[in-house]
Amino acid sequence: MRVLALMGVLLMTVAAAPPKWTLVIHGGAGIIERARMKPGEEAAIRAALGAALAKGAAVLKSGGAALDAVEAAVELLEDDPHFNAGRGAVFTYEGRNELDAAIMDGRARTAGAVAGTTRTKNPVALARAVMEHSPHVFLSGPGADQFSVEQRLPQVDPSYFATPERLRQLDELKAKKLSWFDVDLKYGTVGAVAVDTHGHVAAATSTGGLTGKRWGRIGDSPLIGAGTYADDRACAVSATGAGEYFIREGVAHEICARVRMKGEDIVTAAKAVMAEVGQLGGDGGVIVVSPHGDGGWSFNTPGMYRGRVSSEAAAQVAIFGDE
Repeated sequence: MRVLALMGVLLMTVAAAPPKWTLVIHGGAGIIERARMKPGEEAAIRAALGAALAKGAAVLKSGGAALDAVEAAVELLEDDPHFNAGRGAVFTYEGRNELDAAIMDGRARTAGAVAGTTRTKNPVALARAVMEHSPHVFLSGPGADQFSVEQRLPQVDPSYFATPERLRQLDELKAKKLSWFDVDLKYGTVGAVAVDTHGHVAAATSTGGLTGKRWGRIGDSPLIGAGTYADDRACAVSATGAGEYFIREGVAHEICARVRMKGEDIVTAAKAVMAEVGQLGGDGGVIVVSPHGDGGWSFNTPGMYRGRVSSEAAAQVAIFGDE
C-alpha cells in the first residue's frame, strides 16, 4: 500500500492484484485403471499432459489470448500418439483415420468445427481457420480437406495418423464383433479450456472418434454446444465420452446455461449435467473454466487423463479417479 499527498489530501492506493489465468486440459476418459496400464504408458501420458500444460501456460503467462492457449495445448496432444486425436487416432470400420475438431472463442461466441478430415496435420488449426477465414461454423469431409489446402495449413499423408496399436484395436473389434464401443473402453478425445488475463475464455476439442465407427458417424466433439462451448458470460467447456449421449444432453451448453442462468459455480454445474448424462446411460467427463479464473472437471468413469495450471497454482496432472 502506498500513501500519496495530492493537493493537501492524503490518498491511499492499494497495488492491484496481478490478473488471473487458468488452463485445464483432458486427454480422454473411460476404464482407465492402474492394472490396465502397459509398462511405461503411465509415465509417457503424464509427461505429455505436462508438456501440453506447459505449452498453453506459456501463452497465458505472457498475456496471450485464451484462444491461442487452447489451440497450442490441443495441437501438442494431437501430435502425441498416446491420444485418440491427430496422430494416433482410431480407425473407422473401413480402416481410415477421420478426424473431428472444434474451437470456440468466448468473447463473441465465434466458433469453427470440422469433421471427417483426413490430411490436415492438426485438425484444431483447421477448425480455427473455419472460424476466422470462412463464413461458416462447420465443414466436413472432402470440403473441409479442400478448405485446409486453400488455407495452406500443413498437410500429411493419411498414413501419418495411423499407429500399429490403433490398427490392432480395430482388428480386435472386428474379430470379437464388439459393435461400436471402443475395445479399450476409453474415449480418447483431447481438449483444453482456458481463461486469460483479460477474463476471456476459450475451448478446443479434437478426436478421432470411436474405433470402428461407420456411416460417417460424428460424435459430440465438433458439435458446438455438445462437446465444445465457450461464453464469457459463463464458462468454457470441453467434453469427452459417449458422444451420442453428450449430443442428446447438449452437455457443454447446458453447463454454461446453468452457470449463467442459475448462478451455479462451474463444478456444481458440471456435476449436475454429468449426472444427467449418467441417467441417460452415458459416461465420460468434462473440463471447465470460468472468466474469474476457476478451473475444474467432473467425470463418471474410473479415470480421466487431465491436468490444470494457473497463475496461482503449479501444474497438476492426474489420471485415475482417486487422484
